[in-house]
Amino acid sequence: MERIVVALGGNALGKSPQEQLKLVKNTASSLIGLIAQGNQVVVSHGNGPQVGEINLGMNYAAEHGKTAEFPFPECGAMSQGYIGYHLQQSLENELHKQWINKNVATIITQIAVDPKDQAFEKPSKPVGRFYSKEEAEKIAKDKGYTFVEDAGRGYRQVVPSPMPKKIMELESIKTLVNAGNLVIAGGGGGVPVVMTDEGLQGVPAVIDKDQASALLADKLNADKLIILTAVDHVFINYGKPDQKAIKTLNIQEAEKLIEEGQFAAGSMLPKVKACLTFVKNHPGHEALITSLDGLDDALAGKVGTVISN
Repeated sequence: MERIVVALGGNALGKSPQEQLKLVKNTASSLIGLIAQGNQVVVSHGNGPQVGEINLGMNYAAEHGKTAEFPFPECGAMSQGYIGYHLQQSLENELHKQWINKNVATIITQIAVDPKDQAFEKPSKPVGRFYSKEEAEKIAKDKGYTFVEDAGRGYRQVVPSPMPKKIMELESIKTLVNAGNLVIAGGGGGVPVVMTDEGLQGVPAVIDKDQASALLADKLNADKLIILTAVDHVFINYGKPDQKAIKTLNIQEAEKLIEEGQFAAGSMLPKVKACLTFVKNHPGHEALITSLDGLDDALAGKVGTVISN
């Protein structure tokens, strides 16, 4: 039996509640193999598209006098609950089908960040959906948001992305995991909070979910960190005629490829960096990057990229 943290990408969760509920049923089916083998599994997930949509929707309603304005941290917590509900329900249904007696729990997770983190000076984390240049310029003018062009697919809002420092609900997560529960935690990288004279306070930012997942795996002393994305492998020269899938990477090889600029900042780079964070702190343990659909094959060693010491 292994303790495994599995990080799901927010873009794999759908653009609407209806699409998301349909997609997470497939997610649950893919994860059930890990659980059926008796592993202790903790699931984390992204929320970039979802938290951006919630934020824009709430602000639109507020501007038209329908609701109160919702700060960004509250939108992050709402996305954790909404995504967690869908994952939790789908996993419970799949466990029931497989006659596996296991409870599922979602923990709304706060993660402390450094208020002096330089990320607050330079928003960089894309959230929400893609817009045309004209749409982005209008929203930026109306709301003061920052937009950047994202991978040739359009423009997205960007917010600060500070590094995670401390998981505030860690002991509760440990208690649930140790009791044999399937736990969903650290959703969207957690709600970023800072300590003030009056206690914890949310800040408008989105923590990278891969780094938050690496921190979660570290603090839970996990045997393995699995990051699920849209491709079966990490590639070098991705998208070029000579692209090549990588099956294994050690720390030195991965750092060399990062220096060469092989991994895109908005996609594979944070995933590789998160894996390095985990394996550096846990010699002998592994991190795996692969696709959700390819998870079973990856566990059998047929696809996927394994990063180790």
